[in-house]
Amino acid sequence: MQLNRLIDHTNLKADATKADIKKLVDEAVEHDFFSVCVNSSFVKFIKEYNDQVTIATVVGFPLGAMSTRAKAYETKCAIEDGASEIDMVIEIGRLKEGDYDYVLEDIKAVKEACGDNILKVIIETCLLNEEEIVKACELSVEAGAEFVKTSTGFSTGGAKASNIALMRKTVGPDLGVKASGGIHTKEEALEMVENGATRIGASKSIDICK
Repeated sequence: MQLNRLIDHTNLKADATKADIKKLVDEAVEHDFFSVCVNSSFVKFIKEYNDQVTIATVVGFPLGAMSTRAKAYETKCAIEDGASEIDMVIEIGRLKEGDYDYVLEDIKAVKEACGDNILKVIIETCLLNEEEIVKACELSVEAGAEFVKTSTGFSTGGAKASNIALMRKTVGPDLGVKASGGIHTKEEALEMVENGATRIGASKSIDICK
């Protein structure tokens, strides 16, 4: 296993500059990370700077409480600008109150806007109990997503190995599981992989691979 090839090298900070994003891209090339993950305003900029880099971007980030139409349009624009992977945040409140049809249609709309591109569904595990985590994963599978993902990294907690194991058990062997949020070391990353993660989202990617 090449750990570097599981990493989405990430900068989603509100104060990220073009210089920061260029640095992110250069690091991703140097260390052969799988992709860079950025806010959508930088997608076109990266495509023009280095069109060989796989670009992931976030949609409905970080709260997930935007309208479905807004999420779908943001996705459409990001794909047109050059993104090939979309990491969307679910409508967490709707999930918690049991409005599963809303959550399902929300994910479906973004997947439709994605087309053949990869959709990762961020379920924000730190705000959910185990039953809710299972339901979020089941809805993601039903909607046609390619990945479920633990966290935005901007809420009350990040990835936990126990949640990765639960997500993997729920989605089965074939769907992707992305661990993201608070992963700083190689040991932490490997623990996620051992529990079923097939992708790691990290800003400390170089430290992890060292």
